[in-house]
Amino acid sequence: MNVLMLCTGNSCRSILAEATFNHLAPAGWRAVSAGSKPAGYVHPRSLALLAREGISSEGCHSKSWDELPVTPDIVITVCGNAAGEACPAWLGPVLRTHWGVEDPAHATGTDAEIDTAFMTAYRILRARIEALLALPLDTLKHDRTALQAALDECAGVMA
Repeated sequence: MNVLMLCTGNSCRSILAEATFNHLAPAGWRAVSAGSKPAGYVHPRSLALLAREGISSEGCHSKSWDELPVTPDIVITVCGNAAGEACPAWLGPVLRTHWGVEDPAHATGTDAEIDTAFMTAYRILRARIEALLALPLDTLKHDRTALQAALDECAGVMA
């Protein structure tokens, strides 16, 4: 199953989700990330956080959803609910869910406060990914209705 982690800039949240998903996922499940308006770079704090967590960021780069190497089976949007942030919608016959997380790239304050915003986004995404991967995926991948319900339920998981 191919999972697309989608947001607007593809520099923070979707990158964190892609790398974390691939770090934890069983064989046969793979994530990629993309953005509707890619920033063109991966935020250095995202890369540093992944490195501290022992998660490879190899192959992660900011890209448009027009450049995907595979067609996704599942699209998970990770845009937050911040005012004015438009989350893209994937058009196509895929399962879709929304796991909104605030964008740490917009965090302000001290270095420690900004690092906390990145860690908070990571922890929320990781908790949701872990909740999904703890489910009976071999069974769910053959039942679109049950898989959709499971994806939506994971959206409420918090770190």
